[in-house]
Amino acid sequence: MVASGTFGYAREMENIVDLSRLGGIVPKTITSRMRKGNAPWRTVETSSGLLNSIGLDNDGMEAFIEHHLPYLAGLSTPLIVSVAGENLDDYVAMARRLDKETGVDALELNISCPNVAHGVDYGNNPTQCEQVVQGVRGACNLPILAKLTPNVTNIVDIAAAAAAAGADAVCLTNTLLGMAVDWRKKRPLLGNNVGGLSGPAIKPVALRCVYQVSQAVDIPIVGIGGIACLDDTMEFLVAGASAVQIGTANYYDPTITMKIIDELPTALAQLGADRIEQIVGSIKPNPT
Repeated sequence: MVASGTFGYAREMENIVDLSRLGGIVPKTITSRMRKGNAPWRTVETSSGLLNSIGLDNDGMEAFIEHHLPYLAGLSTPLIVSVAGENLDDYVAMARRLDKETGVDALELNISCPNVAHGVDYGNNPTQCEQVVQGVRGACNLPILAKLTPNVTNIVDIAAAAAAAGADAVCLTNTLLGMAVDWRKKRPLLGNNVGGLSGPAIKPVALRCVYQVSQAVDIPIVGIGGIACLDDTMEFLVAGASAVQIGTANYYDPTITMKIIDELPTALAQLGADRIEQIVGSIKPNPT
């Protein structure tokens, strides 16, 4: 899949990649009301990564439904709509509204955005995570993917709470909280001071999260974080992910998803498999 916020609304990419080959498209996170986002700078390139502090800039749910959903719903690729609410009632209302729309195949609950006030409130506490997932579960029949933050002490507890509340899968992980500084001006480079770090730098953390959660939770896991090639993809699958999302790599190689898809059969064959599910979670931990 392509991760939220890294593929536009897909229309921009239709002449670059074969959208029908993707396992799913996750457009930029939408909110119930329009958001202007954070002040610039909004992105800063770092060593082996990218800091972003977009601030959920979007035109709101109704504008998404009117202007973008018709095109996205017409694609043969599953559409997973990423949503972020201001509070529990907001999440529930958005889920209930989208449940009525033709063409929406699943919801990704963004309860882990580090770039907005209270963006991780529901993702860093098991009880609150359970409440929001349970509320959304009661409001719609769509599959629910809970996107979790790595900026917690024990992500297993959060994932377990999401599963207990009715999530169909968990997405691991969102960005790591980070910062860039201009020491000469004595100022942060990001307008929001801090932002979310993505890219190769966070892959070891995301892999660890996938592995730990896969040992404790029975629902599928979507691996996210620094995936930029076939080897990265295979590592996440073996560690316990049933699917992956490509994010930052789309910015410098928009065709990377197609390359990985082309290479997957050969990699599976090296492990004596012909289907991805045969290798998911097949890692053999070293004795400790």
